[in-house]
Amino acid sequence: MATYGYARVSSTGQSLELQREALKAAGCEIIREEKVSGTSRKGRHELNTLLDFLRPGDELIVTRIDRLARSVSDLQTLAESLQERQVALKATEQPVDTSTAAGKAFFQMLGVFSEFETNLRKERQMEGITKAKKAGVYKGRKPKIDAAEVQRLKAEGLGATQIAQRLGIARTSVYRLITSTR
Repeated sequence: MATYGYARVSSTGQSLELQREALKAAGCEIIREEKVSGTSRKGRHELNTLLDFLRPGDELIVTRIDRLARSVSDLQTLAESLQERQVALKATEQPVDTSTAAGKAFFQMLGVFSEFETNLRKERQMEGITKAKKAGVYKGRKPKIDAAEVQRLKAEGLGATQIAQRLGIARTSVYRLITSTR
């Protein structure tokens, strides 16, 4: 039986130090860590490596459940996978221990609240963007592709592939610009 830790923060500017220290104090022999969003499993290579490595009787420890997943479905999928493989999941800052009935129940509740928190944050962000747009402050991201240049090259007789190569952009972007201005 081995004890493994997983630490995650959402952005490169954040520090993993507090999580790392807590996981070491909890007895983690190996700690995998990454700086990537937890809203999905996509792009979370360290977590996937760790999940592939876990064996029956091992323990996976995180500081908080939201470090592992932000949606109930991801959390349930992870929990079921760990349970099938006879791997216990524990959190250092929350009374989560999936080897007990109470721990499993609390684990599920935390997942619901984590997803709720994520959805509230998205709603507040969209409300802020809408308000800023009305005030003329937010205009969105500036286009990376010069649509006029694409049209000029098209008028010169260049094909989509040639335009894409010359401008260093995807051919699908060229097609999108050409068809949207017809």
